[in-house]
Amino acid sequence: LYARKHGGQFLLRIEDTDKKRSTPEATAAIIEGLDWLGLKADGDIVYQSQNAEDHVKAANDLIARGNGYRCYLNAEDQAALREISKTEGRAFRSPWRELGASDYPDGGDYVVRFKVPEGATQIDDAVQGSVSWQNSDFDDLILLRADGSPTYMLAVVVDDHNMGISHVIRGDDHLINAGRQSLIYQGLGWDVPEFAHVALIHGPDGKKLSKRHGALGADAYRDEGYIPDGLRNYLMKLGWASGDREIFTNEEAIEAFSLSGIVKSPARLDFEKMAYVNGQHIAMSGNDYILDAAMPFLRAENPDGFSDVALARVKASMDDLKPRSKTLIDIAKQAFYLTRHRPIPITGKAKKSVKGDAILRLSDLHILLEGVKDSQWLPEPLQARLTEYAESQSIGFGKVGQPLRAALTGGAPSPDLAVVLYRLGKQESLGRLTDCLETFK
Repeated sequence: LYARKHGGQFLLRIEDTDKKRSTPEATAAIIEGLDWLGLKADGDIVYQSQNAEDHVKAANDLIARGNGYRCYLNAEDQAALREISKTEGRAFRSPWRELGASDYPDGGDYVVRFKVPEGATQIDDAVQGSVSWQNSDFDDLILLRADGSPTYMLAVVVDDHNMGISHVIRGDDHLINAGRQSLIYQGLGWDVPEFAHVALIHGPDGKKLSKRHGALGADAYRDEGYIPDGLRNYLMKLGWASGDREIFTNEEAIEAFSLSGIVKSPARLDFEKMAYVNGQHIAMSGNDYILDAAMPFLRAENPDGFSDVALARVKASMDDLKPRSKTLIDIAKQAFYLTRHRPIPITGKAKKSVKGDAILRLSDLHILLEGVKDSQWLPEPLQARLTEYAESQSIGFGKVGQPLRAALTGGAPSPDLAVVLYRLGKQESLGRLTDCLETFK
């Protein structure tokens, strides 16, 4: 949103230098998730592992500038010195930091470390405000491992510089990294980008979001029937506000968004609110778009398939279905009464409503509805006929509505009866009534 509002670029980099964690499946999940959400990156995707030469060059440049050094400590000596540092309550410093290139041995394994300068480091964060650290609290970080591969802290600085990143907007668990990275930027003689560290999302219990809260990938929310516009809107509102307004189109979100609207405190994930926002976007979206998006869920709800005629009923009913649905799964469940195969199984509570006098009333209703002209097969005239029949029998409308709904829908979720009749059409409605009467007569 920030990039779009200010005419900038939103760039995607896959940080794949950790080969154990950076699997093709993990990379595909990132790309597919962003694509589905509609978060389209500008330009080509940058893969960090392909920039190793630049990372090594930067590390050597730091050594040449006196802001980095080779450290030849073996693992045992390093562990011992680190333990001493921890005991004394100070940052790690290697004895090799005070030696020059002339003191380096001809061979042997080494890592390249950053030589933390004296003094303090301050950043003016667009969300957190002015933040400062004493440099004496920062370890001399490893920049290149003994095998020559770069660490995260060096790689991101080099890549951000090479990609022309002006604003680093990320979670506040990286806030202290901004201090460390600022020193590396300065050590290389580069401009430091603007930082904006956003509070993390917490679960409904106020604790850091984790798998126990159902903190799943974007594909899981897609499979739960969320649509991209709805989920983007909800994610934007987590920890950001623009008055009391809740619902934004993408264009409205771009116009309204600002870093100043981000709050410092963590937002709590609220699945009910997420579903509500998603439902609002379903209601706002075009019928053809929602029907197309709901097709996988319609097929899942109807494993034996459904006819083109049934699909046409669903398409014609979208204005009824959308306001009553918070997810695409809801769309499919609400549309099930339109797609069911005849004869419709009537079981459970629905079956109880079609016994005794109910069969006689259904027979009466079949005759009554058969006499309705095609031009009058509309919700209001149909409702009037049903109401008149109930009054003529001196019974409550429920005595009419319950068995008729059972015959027409089999107990599936459905709107008002007159709407059900209208959406099913005269032929299908009478056919379902006939099926019911033949089963329970």
